[in-house]
Amino acid sequence: MAKLKKNQVLEKLEIAAVAAEGKCVARHEGQVIFIAGVAPGDVADVRITRTRSSFAEGMAIRFHSYSSLRQQPFCQHFHYCGGCKWQHLTYESQLQFKRQQVLDNMERIAKVALPEVPPVIGSQKTSMYRNKLEYTFSNRKWLTQEELQSGLEIRKDALGFHMSGRFDRVLDIEYCHLQPDPSNLIRNELRTFAHAHNLPFYDLVVNEGFIRNLIIRTSSTGETMVIVQFARPHMEEVENVMAFLKERFPEITSLQYIINQKFNETYYDQEVVLYAGRPWIEEEMEGLRFRIGPKSFYQTNSDQAYTLYKVTRDFAGLTGQEVVYDLYTGTGTIANFVARQAGLVIGVESVPEAIEDAKLNSELNGIANTRFFAGDMRYLLTEEFIQQQGRPDVIITDPPRAGMHEDVVQVLLTVAAKRIVYVSCNPATQARDVQWLSEKYDVKAIQPVDMFPHTHHIENVMLLELRQEA
Repeated sequence: MAKLKKNQVLEKLEIAAVAAEGKCVARHEGQVIFIAGVAPGDVADVRITRTRSSFAEGMAIRFHSYSSLRQQPFCQHFHYCGGCKWQHLTYESQLQFKRQQVLDNMERIAKVALPEVPPVIGSQKTSMYRNKLEYTFSNRKWLTQEELQSGLEIRKDALGFHMSGRFDRVLDIEYCHLQPDPSNLIRNELRTFAHAHNLPFYDLVVNEGFIRNLIIRTSSTGETMVIVQFARPHMEEVENVMAFLKERFPEITSLQYIINQKFNETYYDQEVVLYAGRPWIEEEMEGLRFRIGPKSFYQTNSDQAYTLYKVTRDFAGLTGQEVVYDLYTGTGTIANFVARQAGLVIGVESVPEAIEDAKLNSELNGIANTRFFAGDMRYLLTEEFIQQQGRPDVIITDPPRAGMHEDVVQVLLTVAAKRIVYVSCNPATQARDVQWLSEKYDVKAIQPVDMFPHTHHIENVMLLELRQEA
C-alpha cells in the first residue's frame, strides 16, 4: 500500500461518512482521509493537503456527482466563515449524524451496555437561534477569492469572525443568520461609524489600534445587551462611539464598554462599565426570570435550553422530596429550574461571581430551597459538607467540554447518589466519564438535544442509576 503524498490527487473518491469535527471521511486503499465541505455520497477528485502516520487530510477540487443529502447553503459567507459547516446538509440528515456521533462515542469509549438512543430532539429554529455573538474588529481582513480576483482596492479593515485556524485574520460579515434583529444592523452601523470617524481597527498581532471587539446579547424577552471593547482609554472616542449607539439604537436595554489593554479579548478579569440602561438583561423560562450580566453564562440557544432542561428534570425523576446536587451550576439556571420539584437543591460552581448570580436568581424568583457554594468540587464535596447539606438523592452535572476531572468522578463514586443526570456538550468526554462511573452505575436513558443547527455540535443527556449490589 503506497503512502499518500501531499498534493497527490485521488480521482472519483466516494465520500463514505461523517467524521469528527464536522468533516467527512473517505478511504483509499485502506487509508483514511478526512475532507471538509463534502457530504456522504459525494463522488469527487480530492487533493491531499496533509499527511500523518495514521490518516491524511484533503480537499475536494472537482465533483463528479453530488449526494442526495445536500441542500443549497443559505448564507453568503458559508464557503469562508466556517461557523455553520453543515449548511450544505439537510437538517434531517444533520440530526441523524449527530445521533450517530453520540452512539459511536458511547460504543467506542464508554463501552457499557446502553438503552436505545432515541432520535435527536431538533431545534424548531434552524436560523436566528443564538442569543449571543462576538465580533472582532481587525485591520487584517481575510480577502475572499472574489475580492482577490476583482483587481479593486479593498479596505483591509474587517468586523466579523476569526477565520478557522487563523487568529490574525477576520472575515468581514455583511449578514449573519445566527442571531435575530437588531444584531446585524448594530454590527453594520457600528462598522460604518468607525470607518467614517477613522477609528483604528485593532491589530491582533502587534497589539495596536483602538476599537477591538463587539458583543451582542439578545433575550427571549426582547431585550438587547451591547458591549464594546476598546484597546486604549481614549475617552473622547469612547464617548463618541457609545453616544452613537445609544442614540441610533434606543432599543438597547444594556449598553456597556470595556477598556481592555491585554493581548487577548477575554474580559472576565476586566472592569465592565455601564454606559446606559441596566447592567443586565433578563431571560424567561417557565415563569422564571434570570438576570444575565455581561459575564454570565447562559445557554446560547434559549428555546432549546428550555427543551434541554425539561429532559434533565424528567430524567431526575423528582417527587418534591429529593436533595439534588447541581454541579457546575454556573448562574444556577438548572438548579432554579428544578427547585420547585425538589426538596433542596445544592449548587456548586468554581466561579464566585457566577454563584452570586445564582443566589440573586433564586431571590428574584422567590425560590427558598436552594443553596449555592463556590469552590473546587474535588475538595468541596467532603463527607463533612455532605453531612451538613444533606446526602444527595440526585446529582445533576453539566461540565464544560473537557468533561469532569477524574478526581470529581471519584468523589461521585464515593457519594453514591441513587441517580446521576449527566448533561454534556461533548459526547466524547461524556463517554469517558461514563466509563469511569460504570464502576457503580448503569446507563438507563439517553436523549440527544440539538442546540446548534448546521454545526456538528450536539448536547446529550444521560441518566445513570446506582447499581444494586447482589
